[in-house]
Amino acid sequence: MSVLDGIDKPKDVIALTIEQRMDLADEIRQRIIDVVSHTGGHLASSLGVVELTVALLSVFDPGVDRIIWDVGHQSYPWKLLTGRKERFHTIRQSGGLSGFPKREESPYDVFGTGHSSTSISAAVGFALARDLTGGTERVVSVIGDGAMTGGMALEGLNHLGHLGTQVLIVLNDNEMSISPNVGALSKHLTRLITDPRYNRLKTDVWNALGKLPSLGERVRIAAHAVTAGLKKTLVTPATLFDDFGVRYIGPVPGHDLAALTGVLLRVRDIPGPVLLHVQTRKGKGFEPAEQDATGYHGVSVSPSRPGVGESFTSAFSRAMVDLGREDERIVAVTAAMPDGTGLSEFASEFPKRFMDVGIAEQHAVTFACGLAFGGLKPVVAIYSTFLQRALDQVIHDAALQKAPIVLALDRGGLVGEDGPTHHGAFDISLLLPVPNLRMGAPRSCGMLVKMLGAAVAFEEGPTAIRYPRGRAPDVVLETMDIPPPGTGHLLRDGRDILMIGVGVMALAAVQAADLLEEAGISASVFDPVWLKPAPVEQITDLASRHRAILTIEEGSLEGGFGHHILSLLSDSSVPIRCLGLPDSYQRHADRQELLTDVGLDPASIANVAAAMVKGE
Repeated sequence: MSVLDGIDKPKDVIALTIEQRMDLADEIRQRIIDVVSHTGGHLASSLGVVELTVALLSVFDPGVDRIIWDVGHQSYPWKLLTGRKERFHTIRQSGGLSGFPKREESPYDVFGTGHSSTSISAAVGFALARDLTGGTERVVSVIGDGAMTGGMALEGLNHLGHLGTQVLIVLNDNEMSISPNVGALSKHLTRLITDPRYNRLKTDVWNALGKLPSLGERVRIAAHAVTAGLKKTLVTPATLFDDFGVRYIGPVPGHDLAALTGVLLRVRDIPGPVLLHVQTRKGKGFEPAEQDATGYHGVSVSPSRPGVGESFTSAFSRAMVDLGREDERIVAVTAAMPDGTGLSEFASEFPKRFMDVGIAEQHAVTFACGLAFGGLKPVVAIYSTFLQRALDQVIHDAALQKAPIVLALDRGGLVGEDGPTHHGAFDISLLLPVPNLRMGAPRSCGMLVKMLGAAVAFEEGPTAIRYPRGRAPDVVLETMDIPPPGTGHLLRDGRDILMIGVGVMALAAVQAADLLEEAGISASVFDPVWLKPAPVEQITDLASRHRAILTIEEGSLEGGFGHHILSLLSDSSVPIRCLGLPDSYQRHADRQELLTDVGLDPASIANVAAAMVKGE
């Protein structure tokens, strides 16, 4: 029987010898590779923390202690060792394990994650609750170097230093978040790693460990060496973290399991805040992932949605390069996601006009406002779910001041297997009430290209363009130009029911109209194109000529575009019904399966429309 097969609960790890734990690390790595090759998922980041996970469970008791993973896409080893190995093959599948820590899934997932830079703040909360209630549990935050660039992480660090309570921050430094890290903090960590004063002591300690024949003895000597180092301060020069009031220790090799375990044994009971700097390699143990950590950050086995042609992200990428060639004032901004948002080609061709600000969406938006008022034309590419973090900046800095920036919101709507932390469900509801802001939703890649061109030409006020993950439904329509804000496209003219579809839902409505026609029902399909300002006159006119109205959007029903239409037509006697995402968080599953779940597939839309026409 393999070592992993014998692990049913976290305490089983403590009972292993160091040799067995090293074998366990190898088996975990292979199990992750085997499963992710079939299911897809976050591969490189999880491979990079295998030894760290085993070491943490060799030193801490997660049944009592609080271990909080930042972002959480590196939690696969944690899931395997905390009672979920029998279900690990279901990860990110419908009805299976989440790809992120989730409180409802396991008592060992003490804090759910999915967005970065939250673990230190949560750890400070857990620690203060412990102190106020007389607890004795240890609190550990595991955060990556990429997540440490997020403002919230620094806010938590600042508060922790002020409180001075006992928290261990494990900084997992793999020099790579999703894309290479940028900024002063990244340079600071590089200085810590390369400074000879740091490495002299580190080399003495780890070389001594390597000469010892017994692994058990290695752990003992490691603990002794670290203790001696702590007494005279392991690292002589002051660090940024020391300035925050958090004691810095490191750097420590993150794949030397024996040494890492010994260090954790000694630092776990140091009073006050401590940051342990651990160096790891993303994709460790799988050469393709080691060589291309970005490409293997998230592995897809099959397309999340069927269709022909390019994806919306690819169309955006192509359009940005073309626009950049036409106008040298166009600049691109992203928050650590040049590959995910499709800006890598723009960055390659126009490096001086590309700005990656790190995991800092708030800064990205306000920074773009400054660029715009300085005479440039900034396009800020951010996933819809991550723009939620910058809502105040959109309202206060962009819209209030009428800054001419473009917000390219990728992954608007349901994203599939990444689940509720990543679904772009709320952008329409959040942005519709904001004055001075335009919002468009292209139904196809061709429309996205044209809308982006129109948006960068606006001289006043921000413009948000939201588009989904993947490709548009396979619906062939005549290509249309982008109408002025406040007008839309009538895609199909009928007499019985008016279906208003937002973005790609307009194409789903066309497919539903085909099904209705087979049942003898004539349907009009209207694409508003612009959600703000909405095409009020067109919708009012169309409403007067139909027996029923059905709105369809891949966004939250609460406060969404459909509710806006309900308010607009409140005096109308025509029955109106809205379809969209219900007032609940949607699970993780294939995107098409999720659309069917919430009734946004063509067949479900047609059934609702038919019932309305029949007065049901």
